[in-house]
Amino acid sequence: MQFHVLTIFPEMFTSPLSASLLKKAQDKGIVSCTVHNLRDYTADKHHSVDDAPYGGGQGMVMKPEPVVAALEGVCRSLSNPWCILLSPQGTPLTQAKVAELAQRESLVLLCGRYEGIDERIHPFIDEELSIGDYILSGGEIAALVIIDAVARLIPGVVGNQESVEEESFSHGLLEYPHYTRPEEFRGMRVPEVLLSGNHANIACWRRQQSLLRTRERRPDLFAKAEASLGQVQGKSKASPR
Repeated sequence: MQFHVLTIFPEMFTSPLSASLLKKAQDKGIVSCTVHNLRDYTADKHHSVDDAPYGGGQGMVMKPEPVVAALEGVCRSLSNPWCILLSPQGTPLTQAKVAELAQRESLVLLCGRYEGIDERIHPFIDEELSIGDYILSGGEIAALVIIDAVARLIPGVVGNQESVEEESFSHGLLEYPHYTRPEEFRGMRVPEVLLSGNHANIACWRRQQSLLRTRERRPDLFAKAEASLGQVQGKSKASPR
């Protein structure tokens, strides 16, 4: 998997990409992360990437020329690149979308800034994504979120791939509670079922806790899970044709 980031602040990626799982994955050659400075694709002596908006208004707008030049320049050397604009107006990022992106060969992540990017860059991107209904200073943090989330699903990045499959949202529910030593901490004990060694009972308890936690904390996810379960049960009861 190749990640390519287009930004006017490449220094924001230095530390996150050189630590923890992402660093190990790059050292092993499982993923590669390349950051491109949009100012390198400008044609004027001031390396300008923004200008005042037509029609007036607050702030500045990113110019189309350097953005499109960067997209075309980077994509020219890639096999089947998928270009993503990080924007609060994009489709909300979900674990299902992350899994879909993990099947791609290379992702090109365009980080917006200022009041936005000239609308005429849209024919040159494949998708617009948002990481939530709030405003950030730019798309850099969103790009890091996507890199981290997608990389985790690539075999070899996380040591225990089974742990990835059990994480929150992987099956549409929040994950069950976790405990480790000591058995008792300030009067709070580890549930007896986890100490029993009965793996069937433990699996049942974890499933119940996952359902309870999702219903309490994310009723929207719980409703979707119920609807999905109802569809599956309905199909199983249908008469074969």
